[in-house]
Amino acid sequence: MDPLDQSSLGKPVVYAGSYDPGLLFPIARADKRAELGIGADLPFIGIDIWNAFELSWLDARGKPRVAIAEFRVPAESPNIVESKSFKLYLNSYMQTRVPDTDTLRAQLARDLGAAAGAPVSVVLTTPTAKQAAPVGPLEGEVIDDLPIEVTHYGPPRPDLLYVNPEAMVEETLVSHLLKSNCPVTGQPDWASLQIHYTGARLGRDGLLRYLVSFREHNDFHEQCVERVFMDILRECAPSRLSVYARYTRRGGLDINPFRCTPGWLMPENIRTSRQ
Repeated sequence: MDPLDQSSLGKPVVYAGSYDPGLLFPIARADKRAELGIGADLPFIGIDIWNAFELSWLDARGKPRVAIAEFRVPAESPNIVESKSFKLYLNSYMQTRVPDTDTLRAQLARDLGAAAGAPVSVVLTTPTAKQAAPVGPLEGEVIDDLPIEVTHYGPPRPDLLYVNPEAMVEETLVSHLLKSNCPVTGQPDWASLQIHYTGARLGRDGLLRYLVSFREHNDFHEQCVERVFMDILRECAPSRLSVYARYTRRGGLDINPFRCTPGWLMPENIRTSRQ
């Protein structure tokens, strides 16, 4: 039986009235990484940044509180957390009294770290704070207006990628045309993607056709980003590479995976206008 059949994905659910960490459903990263030829020694480092916009709980007096939560899950963690189970877990706080935000933060970090199999950082911000959910563009050259003919929408085609070996560059390219599907429900997942690399110049038309070839592909956000990273690394052999996706939110959550060769700083959590 597929372990996802045991999750709440694609099934009617009753929202828990009180705190329940058992709702979190971890999924091992190893199986999908094996499909990409990735073993225990990861060819990248990175982070998955989750933002939760529908977190509410009761304080010690029973008064509702709300916050925007940022979670950072390291790419080396053995598991991802299935997003619907994540939402159900967060909503289990709706009628739960928590004495203070420090207690809540520690509880969230403990439960999500246990599910992911690695430490998870948690930042809670009030919606009125000046630094709450800042918005800005992904930096880089947008390639979406190239006049290309497209006939292939899946599965992903790494053979569409090519380079000009006579032009060595460092540049950042951006596309807002990445779309894939949830592997269980088939719901569309929409993202903006930033690729920063040093090496032979990527053919922009090939790169854009390659990204569009994810349009009918079924995979989780994190797995799509790792596939893009590995395909560019193998087909184009850059000396340095980072791939960063900002996915639009669903169910009050957005997921933003970042993968890079060693030596990069982890990104700031700046939302795009689509988020």
